[in-house]
Amino acid sequence: QVQLVESGGGLVQSGGSLRLSCAASGSIFSIDAMGWYRQAPGKQRELVAAVTSGGSTNYLDSVKGRFTISRDNAKNLVYLQMNSLKPEDTAVYYCKAERVKKGRWYPGIDYWGQGTQVTVSS
Repeated sequence: QVQLVESGGGLVQSGGSLRLSCAASGSIFSIDAMGWYRQAPGKQRELVAAVTSGGSTNYLDSVKGRFTISRDNAKNLVYLQMNSLKPEDTAVYYCKAERVKKGRWYPGIDYWGQGTQVTVSS
């Protein structure tokens, strides 16, 4: 079993910054991609940013230039540095680990964290 634990959410004023962290633990041999998703009330969950084990990144258009995702492969950690936050960034942010294997020949399984609330006041 694999657990993802997020931290770093909170309340911040518009224009402020927050750094989210996510730690994956358990039976882990490899993790393909790690990412951050968010879900605002009444809206669908959307991909904010993702990073592969090789370091390739992908961002939601509305956060490009403001958010930066990074990853520590050795420690199974992923971070999301969020700058110039806007009220529309308010949401629950979820960490996702994709295609997690507990051994070379095992199938990959996706896991989600429990979510952390980010609230940006105007």
